[in-house]
This record gives sequence, C-alpha cells and structure tokens, in this order.
Amino acid sequence: MSGVFVDTGAWFARFVPTDPDHSAAKAWLDRNTQPLITTDYVIDELLTLLRVRGEYQRALDIGPRMLHGEVCDLEWVTPPDVEEAWQVFSTYHDKAWSFTDCVSRVVMERLGIDTALAFDEHFRQFGTVRVVP
Repeated sequence: MSGVFVDTGAWFARFVPTDPDHSAAKAWLDRNTQPLITTDYVIDELLTLLRVRGEYQRALDIGPRMLHGEVCDLEWVTPPDVEEAWQVFSTYHDKAWSFTDCVSRVVMERLGIDTALAFDEHFRQFGTVRVVP
C-alpha cells in the first residue's frame, strides 16, 4: 500500500490553528497527493489529546469524520499488530516511544508504508521511515 502515515501530533497540528506546527501541517497536507493513512490507535490518541488540551468541541467535530474514513484511510489495529508492538515497546527501552508509536511502526511495516507526517523525533528514530514535512 502506498501513502503517508499520519501521526497524532501532525493531525493535532492540522486541526488546531494555535498549534506551532499548524502552518507547516496545513501547507504540506494541502499540496499532498498521496493517500493518508492512520490507525484507530492514533485517532484514540488524537481525540484524547484534543479533549485534554481544551479542544473538546473540535474532537466532537473531527472524530466522526475520521472514524468514517472521510479524512483519511483508517487502518484498524489487529491483535497480531498489538503483539508485535509489545515486542517493539519492550525491546527499545532506551527510546521514549509511546505504545501507540510502536503500534504505528508495526502497522507501517505491515502495510509497506515508508513515509510519515510527524513533528516529533520518534518516527525518525525508527530508522526506516522518511519523515515529512
């Protein structure tokens, strides 16, 4: 599968105009022509982040659109993905990767996706992913 995996922070930056990375996320997404892919775990993390950062109404507006595939292609995490992510999480104890980051890495590998839209260093640390913007 070709496309760009979109991480939680990139979605947050895109949807929240006051985020420092909003302009970069919006500009990159506006000119992107590849399919956007994310997981149910990323959506869970995004909706939680929106809520705790005072953007509950935005979460209510965005959530249904994301869950119904209107914003991107939604890849549901499988039990084998979770098992493999646990191996990554427990092996790379020197990294500050969240469990969701580990799940994202596993799903990207399963789908053959080598590009991620992300604003933190975690996807760069994977060593197998080209990070944009």
